[in-house]
Amino acid sequence: MKNIAVFTSGGDAPGMNACIRAVVRGALHHDVNVFGIYRGYNGMINGDIQPLTSQSVSNIIQRAGTILKSARSVEFRTKEGRQKAYEQLKAHNIEGLVAIGGNGTFTGAQIFYEEYGIPTVGAPGTIDNDLYGTDFTIGFDTAVNTALNAIDKIRDTADSHDRVFFIEVMGRDSGYIALRSAIGGGAEMAIIPEKPNSLDEIIEKLKIGWGRTKRSYIVVVAEGKQPGNATEIAQKVKKEIPDLDIRVSTLGHIQRGGAPSAVDRVIASRMGLAAVEALLSGKAGIMVGIVNGRIKYTPFKETFKHKNEQIAEMIRMVEVLSK
Repeated sequence: MKNIAVFTSGGDAPGMNACIRAVVRGALHHDVNVFGIYRGYNGMINGDIQPLTSQSVSNIIQRAGTILKSARSVEFRTKEGRQKAYEQLKAHNIEGLVAIGGNGTFTGAQIFYEEYGIPTVGAPGTIDNDLYGTDFTIGFDTAVNTALNAIDKIRDTADSHDRVFFIEVMGRDSGYIALRSAIGGGAEMAIIPEKPNSLDEIIEKLKIGWGRTKRSYIVVVAEGKQPGNATEIAQKVKKEIPDLDIRVSTLGHIQRGGAPSAVDRVIASRMGLAAVEALLSGKAGIMVGIVNGRIKYTPFKETFKHKNEQIAEMIRMVEVLSK
């Protein structure tokens, strides 16, 4: 294998650039040419492919986002779109791919490999930490620290004014950011999609907490449909407990930005180099993860079929430590 390519797909995550850097320099170390595919699967279809050098990835390890850009591709979901992508890769003599992204990225890579035999190794780049086969995904630690920094500041105001704050964090289908930032920020409650609370449960917990002379209350809410977003939940609670001084803060996309933490830079670098070396050793259709400090390879299909087992323990921690 003499020519490989790297791309980022789906939502951006802090640390993706560190992973790109490791892929490029790891490939060059093994005398392999490396190309960058810009804007994910869309760029693969449109031939937005450029050779990368060691200089191409200088001074990017500390930058958030992705220098290769990212996009969600509707066309790649079609047989015709994947055919175009294959033709572009063959035109550039690309023999293998490193995909940095989440479950949507890996689903596309698995289908592409089954149809055209282009071996792909994935690195888990998503702030949601919702992939099986790794303790942490690239970007998760930075996103949690960003949320935690905001929660600490909001706690000051909540305490000064005897207020209840509903703080919405990212995680439409995954509660990892909400749980970890709730534990780290000393929140009294976390509402997550894996274990959605009913409105009655939320109200009961608030009443109990206020009855214990608590004079500030932080509820971290993972964005989602059930039982609603932070604003919807706050409005319903206000109707039931009108005496509470309730405020809402939605952190939104600031969680995706900012310089990656040391943890994200290091794991992204480890995963990027391991992805290249796995590809060169003949592996395909797998994600590189880190479990208990060791590199682990997990088939794409298992990364989103199974669930990470940390959730139950973290839910219990929030409940015990908030009393």
